[in-house]
Amino acid sequence: QVHLVESGGGLAQAGGSLRLSCAASGSIFSVDGMGWYRQAPGKSRELVADVSSGHSTNYATSVKGRFTISRDNAKNTVYLQMNSLKPEDTAVYYCNARVAGPEGWFDYWGQGTQVTVSS
Repeated sequence: QVHLVESGGGLAQAGGSLRLSCAASGSIFSVDGMGWYRQAPGKSRELVADVSSGHSTNYATSVKGRFTISRDNAKNTVYLQMNSLKPEDTAVYYCNARVAGPEGWFDYWGQGTQVTVSS
C-alpha cells in the first residue's frame, strides 16, 4: 500500500506565499511523475504543475512564473512553492504520483490540503 501525505496548506493574503509538500510512503519500488492538482468550489479538478523523475516540469498557464514545482527523489517528496498568490488560487490542492510497487504501476492521490487566499 502507498500513501501520499500532504502538508503546508493554509491561509495567505494576496501577494503572499505558501509551500506545499507531499511525501509518498509505503511499498515503493520507484516513483515516476509527481504533480499537483487543484479543485475550486464548483469547478473541475485541474493540473497545476507536474515534474518527471528527471525533473522536467510542466505548469498551467495561470501559475507560470508564480509557482515552482520540485522534487526530492531520495525522499519521494514533491514540493510546490507558491508565490504572488491570488484569490483565484483558492482551492483544495491534491498531490498525485505514479508509483511502482509489488503489483505494478498505479496512480495515487493525497487527501487534499486547503489553500485560501484572501484579497
